[in-house]
Amino acid sequence: MLEALGKLKGKPEEEQSSALRTQPPRPATLAPSAATADSPQSLTSISAGMTLVGKIAGDGNVKVFGRIEGELRASTVLICEGAHVEGDVHADDLTIGGHLKGTIHANKVKLNSTAVVEGDIFHRSLAIEENARFEGSSRREVKAGDVTAGISEGKP
Repeated sequence: MLEALGKLKGKPEEEQSSALRTQPPRPATLAPSAATADSPQSLTSISAGMTLVGKIAGDGNVKVFGRIEGELRASTVLICEGAHVEGDVHADDLTIGGHLKGTIHANKVKLNSTAVVEGDIFHRSLAIEENARFEGSSRREVKAGDVTAGISEGKP
């Protein structure tokens, strides 16, 4: 396609757009990533503008840009700036940049500077950046087990 654009340089705009439309489509090639179908770690993304209500459970990574109302269980959870989660979150690794109202059970919790958290945090390690807002209680659990253990069996 870049070759076609280079050859069209200097031609009127109508000719350029018609020439580009007649080019046969090329198959998209994507670089291999860590989250392939064969990989044990997969990525789920909840996009901005989307609201999910209910119980969400998975083995891989979840990135939340939208809104969740209910329970979320995954190995790694990233609640991005602008996202809203209302309910309990269970994860091995949880990073919050958005809003969360509920109880957190995670081995490693990080509140970014844009995080707003209302609720209790049960953790092995907790990091809170400057300007993050946290209202609730935090309790270190020395023997916090695998918080995602009940996912495959569908247990809470």
